[in-house]
Amino acid sequence: MGGVSTGQQRALPVPDGLEGQRVDQALTRLFGLSRGAAADVADGGGVVVDGRVRGKGDRLTAGSWLEVELPPPPGEPAPPRPVEGMTILLDDDDLVVVDKPVGVAAHPSPGWEGPTVVGGLAAAGYRVSTSGAAERQGVVHRLDAATTGVMVVAKSERAYTALKAAFKERTVEKRYHALVQGHPDPSRGTIDAPIDRHPTADWRFAVVSGGRPSVTHYEVLEAFPAASLVDVRLETGRTHQIRVHFAAARHPCVGDLTYGAHPAEGRWGEVRSGYPADLAGALAVLRAEA
Repeated sequence: MGGVSTGQQRALPVPDGLEGQRVDQALTRLFGLSRGAAADVADGGGVVVDGRVRGKGDRLTAGSWLEVELPPPPGEPAPPRPVEGMTILLDDDDLVVVDKPVGVAAHPSPGWEGPTVVGGLAAAGYRVSTSGAAERQGVVHRLDAATTGVMVVAKSERAYTALKAAFKERTVEKRYHALVQGHPDPSRGTIDAPIDRHPTADWRFAVVSGGRPSVTHYEVLEAFPAASLVDVRLETGRTHQIRVHFAAARHPCVGDLTYGAHPAEGRWGEVRSGYPADLAGALAVLRAEA
């Protein structure tokens, strides 16, 4: 790790929980880097294990001495901006509960330039707990940017500690409703399948042998000719868990462009073009006269 750098150097033994993990995966979990940023660190010779430079795909052994040269911190953060459509459901001295709209991330992260819950609260004048990493202070759990729903943010240090413990110990019940393609069989069941990064597409996740344990319980609430509305209860909270599990069960979420049907998976897909305005108008007149 020679040369000039304005980054930070970290050195520590590899934790037992990272035994067998790829270098880029480990850096992501240890330091909160994006997978791409972690790969860049490794590709630049910034990872040394037991005195030897390691690549992003090398596997780690628990107890080995890990030295990492992290990238320099980002420049001055952008000022917080209001989030259109984000409403406050509950607000007291200890916490604030928001209804997060689609297209909003929980907190800032490398590569994300869109709105965030943390930024939206700051722009609205809310002060949250100072516990946690600087970019995600007060955040005790997350929702995917593409997911809408209830998100809790701690305002007091007491609430942050209590809520983090509750989510870790899984005493918080998380329920979701999702519209999925087709009709799950059985109509009530459990998907128990490990999830990890997709082996060839880093921006996606997948059911992978040896991945992190992931459990999704579901029940069909309403069935339509080509889709089903399902009630989902998560036992674990992996990234994209609902989308990944239902895609693996061949019932991807309706409108999900990332985990929906793909030609390479051998599943039927359709693309349709709507009627042009003149034809649609003519049909409307004919149907009205019929």
